[in-house]
Amino acid sequence: MRQTARRLAQVSEYYFSQKLREVRALIQQGHPVIQMGIGSPDLAPAPEVIQALQESLSDPMAHQYQSYQGLPELRSAISEFYHSHYHVLLDADTEVLPLMGSKEGIMHLSMAYLNEGDQVLIPNPGYPTYTSVTRLLGAEPVYYDLTAQNKWLPDFNALAAMDLSRVKIMWLSYPHMPTGAHATASDLQPLVDLAKSRGFLLAMDNPYSFILNDHPMSILSLQGAMEVAVELNSLSKTANMAGWRVGMICGNQEHLKAVLQVKSNMDSGMFYGIQRGAIQALKSSTGWYDSLNQVYAHRREKIWALADALGCTYDTQAVGMFVWAQIPSSVENELDFVDQLLYQHHIFITPGSIFGSNGAGYVRFSHLLYHLFRRSMQYEVIFLHLPMLD
Repeated sequence: MRQTARRLAQVSEYYFSQKLREVRALIQQGHPVIQMGIGSPDLAPAPEVIQALQESLSDPMAHQYQSYQGLPELRSAISEFYHSHYHVLLDADTEVLPLMGSKEGIMHLSMAYLNEGDQVLIPNPGYPTYTSVTRLLGAEPVYYDLTAQNKWLPDFNALAAMDLSRVKIMWLSYPHMPTGAHATASDLQPLVDLAKSRGFLLAMDNPYSFILNDHPMSILSLQGAMEVAVELNSLSKTANMAGWRVGMICGNQEHLKAVLQVKSNMDSGMFYGIQRGAIQALKSSTGWYDSLNQVYAHRREKIWALADALGCTYDTQAVGMFVWAQIPSSVENELDFVDQLLYQHHIFITPGSIFGSNGAGYVRFSHLLYHLFRRSMQYEVIFLHLPMLD
């Protein structure tokens, strides 16, 4: 039997890839599982986005290979989006690169900058893909702590005291996934300054800006950030286009040129119709975000009710698409808590420990799949009468 590459020993199958098989098995057995584990929007994109996709199919260019850098009109739409919402001026030709989802960008950016033995600063808790990609490339994850006591923000003094001589990239994500913490410009400016003085690249992962968040911000708006930072963004959540796989990376020409060197060897361009839909989505008015957030605010209240019924505690000031909740002190293990909820009550949520050791004792609820709640015959029981788990 042929042996797999040694790099596979450094990672395991993605948690949701494995767990969703269990969920599907329960559904096939006739159990109406209520899925609040993953952040996959159940609402449709705006009608004009779908119309743009449909109309594009008759264009002579629709079925050809596309530019590795995306349509000029798409890059311009991204640039205008950043100017309008984040007050950041980007050159559409050199400082914007469309991606097939921002998850792709994590790999491309890492491949462009990491050598074996390099170190990467990764938030704990944080998105697991930062770690898996780092390990796949033979680099070393170095975790920096985020804690409730520090409002899930980086401890700048602790970072500055570390040996950062081997660090190539530092990953950030605000609004933070999974906790929903919000960072201000004054919270992040010291990190920009630190990156400049120590010579590493700041990588901001920013796909949750507009979900229940009154203050969208780009790290590229901070003083000196264009020299040392790049930002990944996505239409998955803000435009309900998760399955379309539309993302972007923005930053200075040098950084994006390096990413393009990798990307151009790994795909043959984004489908024309998807780009046309994305252009339309980027033109969405503030009314689009307001209407979306009205729906999500209502759903979040229902999740708070569920968390209360389960004896969990949470921060009502958190932003973004998730509710991050601490499990009752009487429960020893959040993994068992999640499995008990899944197999006894057919509700799927996410254990906090998959995001890092600082996630132990927490669970994460997504409020993007609320329409499934109403299909369930357990609806009222779940949200009004569910007893705390034993």
